[in-house]
Amino acid sequence: MKNLACAFTGRSNSGKTTLIEKLAKELAFTHKVAIIKHDPKDKARFDTEGKDSYRFYQAGASVAVVSSVKTTIMLQESRSIKNIAASFGEVDYLFVEGLKEIPLPRIAVMREEVEERFFPYIKAVAVDHTINRKLIPQGIDILDLNEPLEILAWIDQNALPIKEMQ
Repeated sequence: MKNLACAFTGRSNSGKTTLIEKLAKELAFTHKVAIIKHDPKDKARFDTEGKDSYRFYQAGASVAVVSSVKTTIMLQESRSIKNIAASFGEVDYLFVEGLKEIPLPRIAVMREEVEERFFPYIKAVAVDHTINRKLIPQGIDILDLNEPLEILAWIDQNALPIKEMQ
């Protein structure tokens, strides 16, 4: 068991969900994957075809959706990330979408526009051809958004063991 946690950040429609879905599909047959998705406006719909939680589940991952008023593993209360992670049991990979205040190694997903506001929170950026890589500061790893195996290799080297999560 790897028991690694990594987070993903990016503006709306940047490709975060698509990337996490690709990673989960890549791992589904050989590893147990869990995903926690932040829902800051409490508007996510669980088990609705096409929605993020549905796509993650279809990719083979266990899923929790977290908002300020509830956590959808159908709990009518908010829970800590560590507590939610524990409810999944032993997993190889825990991916967190959003929740930038959680101190996890974090990859920002950027397409078409460099989002400097994420630089203080991230260790890597996953970009496509639309991003000028020279605009990414030194010290932030640059990953190819279209190469999930490259991103998984980065995660294996940089993710935080789940037991060390706060």
